[in-house]
Amino acid sequence: MYEICPHTGSSDRSSISQVEKFHIILNMEKEENKFVNKAEEDEMEIYGYDLCRWKLVLVAVGVICSGGFLLLLLYWMPQWRVKATCRRTTLKDCEVVLLRTTDEFKIWFCAKVHIMPSLGANPLQNPNPIVHKVSNGHAAHLCESAAEENKNDLKKYLPIRYFTHHSVKYFWNDLVQSFDVVRGLDESTLCSSIHKEHSTGLAKGMHDYRKAFYGVNEIAVKVPSIFKLLIKEVLNPFYIFQLFSVILWITDEYLYYALAIVIMSVISIVSSLYTIRKQYVMLHDMVAAHSIVRVSVCRGNQEIEEILSTDLVPGDIMLIPSNGTIMPCDAVLLSGTCIVNESMLTGESVPVTKINLPNPSEDPKATGDEIYSPEVHKRHTLFCGTNVIQTRFYTGELVKALVVRTGFSTAKGQLVRSILYPKPTDFKLYRDAYLFLLSLVVVAGIGFLYTVVNSILNEVPAHTIIIESLDIITITVPPALPAAMTAGIVYAQRRLKKIGIFCISPQRINICGQLNLVCFDKTGTLTEDGLDLWGIQRVENARFLLPEERACSESLLKSEFVACMATCHSLTKIEGVLSGDPLDLKMFEAIGWILEEATEEETALHNRIMPTVVRPSKQLFPESKQATNQEMILIVLMKCYGVLTLQFQLKQSFVRITAQHEFLPLLYLRDELFELSTSYEIGIVRQFPFSSVLQRMCVIARVLGEKRMDAYMKGAPEVIASLCKQETVPVDFECVLEEYTKQGFRVIALAHRKLESKLTWHKVQTINRDAIESNMDFLGLIIMQNKLKQETPAVLEELHKANIRTVMVTGDNMLTAISVARDCGMILPQDKVIIAEALPPKDGQAARINWHYADTLAKCTSSSPAINSEDIPVKLVHESLEDLQMTKYHFAMNGKSFAVILEHFQDLVPKLVLHGTVFARMAPDQKTQLVEALQNVDYYVGMCGDGANDCGALKRAHGGISLSELEASVASPFTSRTPSIACVPKLIREGRAALITSFCVFKFMALYSIIQYISVTLLYSILSNLGDFQFLFIDLAIILVVVFTMSLNPAWKELVARRPPSGLISGPLLCSVLSQIIISFSFQIFGFLWVKQQSWYEPWTPDSDACNVLDATNTSSAGGGNETLHDEHNIKNYENTTLFFISSFQYLIVAIVFSKGKPFRQPCYKNFLFVISVIVLYVFIFFIMLHPVESIDTFLELVCVPYEWRLRILVIVILNAIVSVLMENVLLDMILWKVVFNRDKQGEYRLTIPQPPQESVVRCGACFLSSLFGCRERTPKAKYMHLAQELLVDPEWPPKPRTTTEAKVPSQENGSYQIITVT
Repeated sequence: MYEICPHTGSSDRSSISQVEKFHIILNMEKEENKFVNKAEEDEMEIYGYDLCRWKLVLVAVGVICSGGFLLLLLYWMPQWRVKATCRRTTLKDCEVVLLRTTDEFKIWFCAKVHIMPSLGANPLQNPNPIVHKVSNGHAAHLCESAAEENKNDLKKYLPIRYFTHHSVKYFWNDLVQSFDVVRGLDESTLCSSIHKEHSTGLAKGMHDYRKAFYGVNEIAVKVPSIFKLLIKEVLNPFYIFQLFSVILWITDEYLYYALAIVIMSVISIVSSLYTIRKQYVMLHDMVAAHSIVRVSVCRGNQEIEEILSTDLVPGDIMLIPSNGTIMPCDAVLLSGTCIVNESMLTGESVPVTKINLPNPSEDPKATGDEIYSPEVHKRHTLFCGTNVIQTRFYTGELVKALVVRTGFSTAKGQLVRSILYPKPTDFKLYRDAYLFLLSLVVVAGIGFLYTVVNSILNEVPAHTIIIESLDIITITVPPALPAAMTAGIVYAQRRLKKIGIFCISPQRINICGQLNLVCFDKTGTLTEDGLDLWGIQRVENARFLLPEERACSESLLKSEFVACMATCHSLTKIEGVLSGDPLDLKMFEAIGWILEEATEEETALHNRIMPTVVRPSKQLFPESKQATNQEMILIVLMKCYGVLTLQFQLKQSFVRITAQHEFLPLLYLRDELFELSTSYEIGIVRQFPFSSVLQRMCVIARVLGEKRMDAYMKGAPEVIASLCKQETVPVDFECVLEEYTKQGFRVIALAHRKLESKLTWHKVQTINRDAIESNMDFLGLIIMQNKLKQETPAVLEELHKANIRTVMVTGDNMLTAISVARDCGMILPQDKVIIAEALPPKDGQAARINWHYADTLAKCTSSSPAINSEDIPVKLVHESLEDLQMTKYHFAMNGKSFAVILEHFQDLVPKLVLHGTVFARMAPDQKTQLVEALQNVDYYVGMCGDGANDCGALKRAHGGISLSELEASVASPFTSRTPSIACVPKLIREGRAALITSFCVFKFMALYSIIQYISVTLLYSILSNLGDFQFLFIDLAIILVVVFTMSLNPAWKELVARRPPSGLISGPLLCSVLSQIIISFSFQIFGFLWVKQQSWYEPWTPDSDACNVLDATNTSSAGGGNETLHDEHNIKNYENTTLFFISSFQYLIVAIVFSKGKPFRQPCYKNFLFVISVIVLYVFIFFIMLHPVESIDTFLELVCVPYEWRLRILVIVILNAIVSVLMENVLLDMILWKVVFNRDKQGEYRLTIPQPPQESVVRCGACFLSSLFGCRERTPKAKYMHLAQELLVDPEWPPKPRTTTEAKVPSQENGSYQIITVT
């Protein structure tokens, strides 16, 4: 027990303050691991800080003393900025938050914390003051009321702390003691509460209260002003360095090149600003279109108010107009139905029917209440940005929708956020470029120190020391490098545009040059968009009949098979045109029937039990004279105040029959009424829509004149067969289905059931679908053909020859996808396919994977139709090493299995994606997860899809190519004008060419800076330098011309099996650069020393005349130059002239040596501008060297040297060129590249087998060179290659048939597994 002593004043306060400080420190310790968006893609660590005045003063002094450089440094480094100006504190009391992403990039952000007065802390709960005001009927706007309240009333308001990051507000949450996003009604809201608590609308006061939290319902893409973009662009470190260089050059009176750099920088900045602003404007226009509309909402007192869509908040009840609208928010449908075009989200402009969310309390057979989720209940959700084409409502009931998400929280808002704030591109080239620049800075530092020491020793004035020592830095790190590096990408972008590929992220072009795996969507990408009906195969007496090509014959007109095709679909008429799922359309068109729906006026007056009617066309009833004389037979059942009307509209007259009855079913009409027409018509009474989870759909219908209703069902054959009576399913069902799916057909099964006569119309409207979808009679199969696109096999073959893996990611059936993969050459005929069927934990059993070999399933015959496919012995893929070399294997799995494997078998994921080729039934988010899994094993992944359902994968991939120009594909880095996968190899070719161009330019610019650095350093040793116009000639006439022309080489005409290096820090590239540096240094220092050994050499003075030493009659054309005044900077001397000529030729030599062509670019001789530029420069330099011109020598500050020495310089230059070319093209390309640095071809993992003697000799030589360079038996850097080598010697991989891989119990380490053989 602690005793508190009653001491006075200060000691108490000091002890309390110490305790408080201790608690604050403890709280800060605890808060070190606070996160926002926990376990989500944009998860971030968060830290709290308070502004510190004395730190601010110190930073201000530092900024002044550093001339503003410290301010720039703090601008580039937000974490330094916060830590330099603030002190750490608890999140609850902080003024500034520091955020850091938890991904591999670890990017820092900071945000200011704001305080907002509010009546409550939770927007979804009713604060008492608001409830009180609403009950009095005078609710006022929150901000206005806050201003009018007196001091006592202000105490009711709570200070709510929040900050904004990437267009999302984060509010302080006391429950989790951290900042959190305020959620709408899309999380933790029960379906029953949506109907009970949220279906009446919001009162005005509650609406204003929520708006304070949720803000304006607008996806605001603000187009930054030119000034803001300019400041952001100019503050780039490269441009700051250029500004520093320009100021230095102006100080040194080096005006012309400074002006050239300024002009280039201005052009680059203007071009960049134009591109960035254009993208902002394009995105703004896309988002702003129809984003602000007037909408009608229901208030709590049943009033209808018209407001702007920007004022909507979660909880508002929005009325959907009958003529449709563009949805301004995400909303769940409470009443009525809507036909919606969701191409903005799905990429498919197929109208989708949305129905109201069922009320669990009204369904007596409901399995239980569930939490509403826009993804799970998307059949009932209207998403922001989608187009509501038309609505249907009944008995005067309005079509109402409850707003669940607004602004950037909506599906469209999240898409726009991903475009506005993309993840940075992680590419080895850019990381290596910074390392390379850092090494140049180190070299510059050495030169800086050498210059300072040498100048001090030679008593050079301080002003000159400063300028010359700083000048050596601008020489070593060339300011023109960014513009030079951009040139190749800009040229590649133009070439892509010419072939119909548009790019909104130019930096991704280089990355595409490294792609070694491409994922393809199937439908619309590898195959044609539409499906064609190949035929049908009906079942009678549990036996398959022969396949039939047509389903519209007279004999089948009134069959249950055709009735199922006519009714079991989700088609609707939009402005008189039949619309819906393409598969449903093809199926319905194949039978030649007509669909007729009730008109809008009829639905407005009557109940929803009015059926959609389908009937055969007139041509199918040639024997019925009466039927052919009818223009239309429309059967409508109406219920209005207990009166039912049956209306027949004939050609010129109306016959109306009215029956007074409380409820009279349509087909309880007397037979004599039916005799008015001999037409065969079916009314669709109720529809259970298609569910991708259930893989089926079902309808209840009634034939006119029949007393009992029928249930028709269609869907995945395996699912339909499992719901049918087994005596109606043919025994060879699996064999027939397998034969069709193996041939690439898409197969749909049909089933039928006669319902009990006791089922009334009322019961049908409330019955659970599980009660209907059982004990069905199997009717047969519909066989649809999805043809491969003509170019698909050739494109995939080209990719395979280039050792680029191809993977299929589709939403289609597994076996169909495998068949298509075989047809298009993705899986070769001799390759094995292993199906991984993963099952989640159930009833205490651990998760498991069952392995099936798809190509060794039972071949059913008439004599043995029921053989168990798993009982057939299968030869394993790896029974012998020889078989392993000859046979490849592929994994195939569906989306459900993939999800289970990701969750319970994390250690298996790399092994499965290494050989995974077919991924079927994949949801959009699973496609993204697959791309990430492939990237985790170091694949460079491309993604090719035709819709926005691929949007996540297109964004996440290194190179995403959209074959659709719909607005949703604006997030894809590349978009092809023609919907053909032929764009993929074209893009990779251009990417490889751009990547090699980047390497060439970087190497050339590095050599340019080093060559000039060597020249200047040697001249500094004799207190000399290159002249201003010598610098100008080198920098402008040689370097800029060469750089911008050497980037023009087009891509090579075909893809080769070898990829270019991914980074600058690699063996071949480093050897190339270092060897040329050594060669250039050697020849320069040789010339520098050799000129001093000449008999005529003496330190040059204005009176020197070396040209007349050997031949008095030889009058130098530069003689006049000797009469000039004293050379203040000591530019004119023999060493300067010698080094100028040698270095000028060296720039051109390395330009030719580095300008590589085949196998990634066209040869340099096909680059006419480059060839002409180099030839002109060579001729000009040869001319002024061998035949000096007085005016040129004076301009370039060259001195006269004997003609004999000029010839010797020519010999030095020729030898330099020969050595450089031999080193690069023979030693490096032919020996080191192909022997030492050559990696195994990707995808081919060969075993060591006996070799012929000749090959052994070559291999021994290769081993010697490898050991010489320290490259013997190196472990591959790429994880997938390392893993492939491990799996070669793993006896348990690939899994054997009839085995199961089981997850270990949850108490053990996550992701571990064990293999159990099932006997």
